[in-house]
Amino acid sequence: MAESLSPGDAGLQLLQNSIATALGLAVLIVLFMPVGGAHLNPLVTTADSAFAGSVGRAGDALARIAAQLTGAVGGALLANAMFAVPIAFSTKIRADLGTVLAEVVATAGLILVVFGLERAGRSAGVIAAAVGAYIGAAYWFTSSTAFANPAVTVGRMFTDTFAGIAPASAPWFVGAQILGAAIGTGLVLLLFPRKAVS
Repeated sequence: MAESLSPGDAGLQLLQNSIATALGLAVLIVLFMPVGGAHLNPLVTTADSAFAGSVGRAGDALARIAAQLTGAVGGALLANAMFAVPIAFSTKIRADLGTVLAEVVATAGLILVVFGLERAGRSAGVIAAAVGAYIGAAYWFTSSTAFANPAVTVGRMFTDTFAGIAPASAPWFVGAQILGAAIGTGLVLLLFPRKAVS
C-alpha cells in the first residue's frame, strides 16, 4: 500500500509502514494474549522457555515456532494477493554490516522490552502497547527497519516490495537476531533479576 500511495518517496513509505506495524502489532498482541501468550516471534518463544514461562515443553515451543513461520509466509502471500503483487522472492539486499548490526540492537531491545516489563509485573495491555511502540520507533532508529523476528524475516522473503528481504540476506538477519536475543536475555537477567510478586 505504501508503495502505491507514495511512489518514489522512501521516507513516507517508511512512515506508513512503521505506523501500520506499531498499531497492528499492539492490537494482535492484545487479541492473542489469551491464546498462547501472543507468541508471534520464535525468539520470544525461546526466551520464554528459557525464563521458564508459559511455553513449557520443548514440543510446545517447536509447534509455536512452526505456526509462526507458517503464519509469516502465509501473511506475505496474502498481502501479495490483496495488493495484486506477483508472488516472487525479494531482490532487496539487506546484508551489509550496518543493517546486520541494527538487527542485533533491534532484537536485543525487543527481548528486553517484552521480558523486562513482564518481570516487572506490567499488565498485558501495557506490554502490548510498549512492544508496538518499540517496533514502530525501531523502524526509525535502526538501519534495518527492525525485523527483530526470524519468522518475519522468512515471511518477507516472499514479497518483492519495499518490505522484502532477499533470501541471501535472510541468514545474516536471523543470525543477528539470535545474537540480539541472547544479549537481550542477558540484559533482562541483569536488570530484572527477580520477577515481581503481585
